[in-house]
Amino acid sequence: MSAGIKKGCMYAIIPARAGSKGVANKNIRCVKGYPLMAYAIAAAKNCSGISRVLVSTDSERYAAIAEAYGAETPFLRPAEFATDTSPDIEFMEHAIGWLAENEGELPEFFMHLRPTSPLREVDILEGAVKKMLEDPEATSLRSAHKQVFPPYKMFCIREDGYYRSFMKDMTIDEANSPRQDFDQVYTPDGYVDVLRTEFIREKHLMHGDKVISYIIPKAVDVDAKEDLEYIEFVLEREASPMLEYLRENYKPLEEMEL
Repeated sequence: MSAGIKKGCMYAIIPARAGSKGVANKNIRCVKGYPLMAYAIAAAKNCSGISRVLVSTDSERYAAIAEAYGAETPFLRPAEFATDTSPDIEFMEHAIGWLAENEGELPEFFMHLRPTSPLREVDILEGAVKKMLEDPEATSLRSAHKQVFPPYKMFCIREDGYYRSFMKDMTIDEANSPRQDFDQVYTPDGYVDVLRTEFIREKHLMHGDKVISYIIPKAVDVDAKEDLEYIEFVLEREASPMLEYLRENYKPLEEMEL
């Protein structure tokens, strides 16, 4: 179905499938009483460039939690797009397709916020919005942080048990050069991505080849139980505008009647 594009409009979209295996129910695991998903919702709701906050989930329980913390869940993601191996493009195309068919219009941009980065700062998100709006040629924007140890110096192990350089065209001795001899590299961190809707619809790709570099301080991303413990540790010692916002406006999850 053809759908109009609302120029300059940006929705936040938060993917929150229920089947995480590394940390069970990761997207609704609580930090200081509030689920990780709620921190992402709070960040989006406090970002001045965002007009709607959507959560894409395959779980009715997750959808109820998302709505309790102020997000919209107008659709449930089909199970086939919520497996361990499902690429991000599937949930994005599903969301875009549903909005086009059921609402007849689409935002020009989506801000992609993963629940696993709860220590976000709104000014960094707003900076990402500004950079994307200023560059009509960009296919997307991705946050990243400096990688101190370059991958050029890493090794793999051959079938015969000997090392080879991670870079197949580089010898072990070349890889042993000072790290200053190598290009600075950056690690995408999931803190914030900004996506262009029309590019996704036309090319069936998330990011494209004109991706704005948006370098931020290293972010904490929850991949293991230890990461949750570290975030709790940080929040014991540092103020968090997102946690303050949640405390002022919402009950902890265990007090919600869901």
